[in-house]
Amino acid sequence: MPARTPAPFDLESLQSALPKIFDQVQNTSANHQKNYVALYKLQNAAAAVQTPVQNGKSSMLTGEKAFHEACQDMVLRMIEVKKGAGVADRVVKFLVGYAKFITDKSAILTPPLVNEERAKVELDEDEETTTERFLSYIVKNFLPGCTAKDKSVRYRCLQCLAEILPHLSGLDEDLYAKLRSALVGRLSDKESNVRAQAAVALAKLSFSEDVSELEADETPIVEMLVDTMTYDTSVEVRRSALQSLPLSPSVLPHILTRTRDVDPSIRKAVYAHVLEKYCTVSEKAIGFTHPRILTVAQRELIVRNGLGDREPTVKSAAGQLLAHWAEIVRSTGTKEEEDIKKEVGGEETIQDLLVFLGLFDLSEGTVAEDALSSIFDTRMDIYERLQLPEDYWVNPTQQRALLGRVFVEKCRDKEGDDHSKMEAQLPLTTAMAFRVQDAYNVLVQHIQAEEALDEDEEDEEAREKREEQRTERESTIGELLRAAVNCDYGDEIGRRKMFQTVRGMLAQPVLPEPVLARALDVLREIWPKEQDLIRVVVEIVHELRDPPEDEVEPRPDGDESMTEFGSPRRPRAPQPERRVEDMSPEEKQRADEIDSRCLSLCVVMLERVNSTFEENSMLQGVLKELIVPSVKRKEMVLREKGLIALGLCCLIARNMALSSFQLFLGQVASSPEVLKYRVLQIIFDILMVHEDAFFSETSGNRDNVIQFLLQLMEKEDSDRIQALIAMGLSKLMLSGMIADERVLQTLVLVFISPETVDNQELRQCLSYFFPVYSYSSVANQRRMRDVFVPTFLRIAEVYHNWEGEDPMITPAQVSLMFADWTHPVHAKDAIGGKHREDAEKDPIQLELAADIVRELFSADMEKEDKKALCQMLGKLHLPDEIDDDKIRALKVLVSNLRTRRPPRDTTSKNALAKFDASLAKKYEKQLEDFSEDDLRKLEELKDMFEFLDDIIPLDSDEDEPPKKGRKRRSMSVATTITATTSTTSRSPSPKTKSK
Repeated sequence: MPARTPAPFDLESLQSALPKIFDQVQNTSANHQKNYVALYKLQNAAAAVQTPVQNGKSSMLTGEKAFHEACQDMVLRMIEVKKGAGVADRVVKFLVGYAKFITDKSAILTPPLVNEERAKVELDEDEETTTERFLSYIVKNFLPGCTAKDKSVRYRCLQCLAEILPHLSGLDEDLYAKLRSALVGRLSDKESNVRAQAAVALAKLSFSEDVSELEADETPIVEMLVDTMTYDTSVEVRRSALQSLPLSPSVLPHILTRTRDVDPSIRKAVYAHVLEKYCTVSEKAIGFTHPRILTVAQRELIVRNGLGDREPTVKSAAGQLLAHWAEIVRSTGTKEEEDIKKEVGGEETIQDLLVFLGLFDLSEGTVAEDALSSIFDTRMDIYERLQLPEDYWVNPTQQRALLGRVFVEKCRDKEGDDHSKMEAQLPLTTAMAFRVQDAYNVLVQHIQAEEALDEDEEDEEAREKREEQRTERESTIGELLRAAVNCDYGDEIGRRKMFQTVRGMLAQPVLPEPVLARALDVLREIWPKEQDLIRVVVEIVHELRDPPEDEVEPRPDGDESMTEFGSPRRPRAPQPERRVEDMSPEEKQRADEIDSRCLSLCVVMLERVNSTFEENSMLQGVLKELIVPSVKRKEMVLREKGLIALGLCCLIARNMALSSFQLFLGQVASSPEVLKYRVLQIIFDILMVHEDAFFSETSGNRDNVIQFLLQLMEKEDSDRIQALIAMGLSKLMLSGMIADERVLQTLVLVFISPETVDNQELRQCLSYFFPVYSYSSVANQRRMRDVFVPTFLRIAEVYHNWEGEDPMITPAQVSLMFADWTHPVHAKDAIGGKHREDAEKDPIQLELAADIVRELFSADMEKEDKKALCQMLGKLHLPDEIDDDKIRALKVLVSNLRTRRPPRDTTSKNALAKFDASLAKKYEKQLEDFSEDDLRKLEELKDMFEFLDDIIPLDSDEDEPPKKGRKRRSMSVATTITATTSTTSRSPSPKTKSK
């Protein structure tokens, strides 16, 4: 029998078959794979239906068209569903999965197979396959939805485009141009979820963009995505741009800036989803975020920002990244690193950690130390496995000394009172003293060799290498001394040897100043009593400034420093004092160098003294003979160190602080910026330590000190010093030492001023201070409430007259910030404990509403400012329980405002009416049947009714405020602080009746 010819496919069946498939896939994702196959069969069957035209020479794709239209009908039912609906999300997932399914079937991603398919069906190179036509049709039909009025339609269309684009083998130029234009336009959509999907879609479209073919006025997609990732106000959009951005070495610097993003989820994504993900491409190939590819500055930036983050999740992600770095550096070592391992020998774990430390600059900062400490916390297997051999501390390098010291400290911190593991990593105290002495001798030999060289005959490269070697040796001594702090000084022999070694080093001018603090930390362990530590340092100072005539060059180990351990030195006959005028220039320079060294010793010593100045009589001589004369010197180095030492003395001497405070104030006015910064630090330290002496009501100094600081902030041009003053005032306010509303208002004005827009240190400090200060106590929130009205009026005045280039925060934004800072629910979470309910019941924002309503009576206020205040009323928290008189008084104010001085613009009027209605609804029982006459009898409301009685209703032509002249650019918030903050009185009262 002849084979039966199959019946032609009935296109009408698509109208019933497709709805069944889409009905199934919207309910669950489990049946998607089955329905891929079913839909693919329908597509192939429909594609076979063609209508011949032109005498059979060609044919119309009738079946494909019917299939496309039927699918479009199903998809269009989904795009109007709002974000978050599971049924619509599953349909999108199915559509995208089907695009991938048919792409794999057609082998679009493998060009040889595509050519074979085209040959079978006799297609030209420019003609499209069935799969390509279907995907192009879907993309074209989603494009109009990108500009729809309905935000849900825009979101769904962009969501589908973002997922389908990776499965397109190519786009014709016309469709590509339309698609690019539509997606770029959606990057500025008002809906954040639409912008997020546009960023994802553009990122996938960017792989097919050729930058060289762009017009001169066209911006590359990657640049637009970088701007979106950096500047978009929505966290969702920035995160989408970050995670979908095409990554490359040129984009990496922009990604690293996101380690300082305001949102912790984005900061975490940088470490977990970008830096760690792209470290390696394969087992043998390294990626562009591999630590060896990154520069030293980039590695240190990553570590510093990650481990220094306040958010635990971000810090943990950074720790995991460093653990990954340690692993891949170990497994993919370079030839140079393998040579290092062979050179250092020893245990493999030590070798790997030393190679890891080689990623960082050990001489600058604490980045390498923090990274190594994080490895010990994250990789407990490394911490448990690591053991330092007995010969580890013999001739240590900078890396070995740092590794040993950090490991010893980690053992101390983890083991608690059990110091057995820590002691096992350290040599005996006597042996450690010899190690320190050997390292010091090497440094001395290096310095002597430097002095013997003729620098004129040495090239620049050799000089830099020699300086680098000296820095490494100094750092090695510092690490050894830091490790020596943990030695057991119960061993009398070791204790004596370590004391002699350290004291001898301190008595020599060649010991680097950065190491002085480490040496004194060791002495403090040897001599726990502060008087003994001071005695030793004072003796060293006297020896340096007044050496005996028969002095011989002491040995580096300091054996000749004392005749007997702990015994007093033999007094020397007093030497005649030499005047500076009698010295030669060389002698004067030598004397200044010695004085500078002695001042450094005194500063380091005083930083470790907690007892009072009066309890340490030996400090009197140093103060009189060294510190005070140095303060009077013209040389900047000596003067700066002398002021620092004097300031440290004032911290432990109340009377000295009172007598010297005026000296420091005088130094601020006459000193250059570097010295002024130091003096201001001293001033704030003195104020913090001796609070009662300067801020008590009986002291008489409080107003003068506050006025001085406010005037200094007004006049100061240096961003660095202005930030320091703001930081100092913030600390004084936060600690409760200052409760002056002038200071609080000044800080707000400086924070908002456009003149401080580039002062990031100041802005960051104050952006952290205001929420912490406000939420820490109800009293602080009340101060914020008290300064709101005068601050708002001042900012509004400057805003309307501002002509500068830098943008300024609007009064409406300021009102929202104050609404947030004074919100009692936020304070509830900060206060905690028994005060949680009390904070939530606090009527502070109800009182703030009364202040705002009173200000709205003013006839001189700009329309935009009134609108901002009216809209702010709706943001305020209304407590569930409130005193009857307070709510009734507020109701009287609002009612009078609406009847006698109503705002003219519709937005303000509606906002005020809405607030009035919310009061009436929330406090319905308390506002029933109350009499205004009864309220007038209350003494506490007398001022309010006098205020209302003086109000004159305005006619329509009186409502417009008088025009104000423009101010010069210099007339800004930052330059008019003192005049504004001299009083915290309310704003001028509105028009009143003539008396």
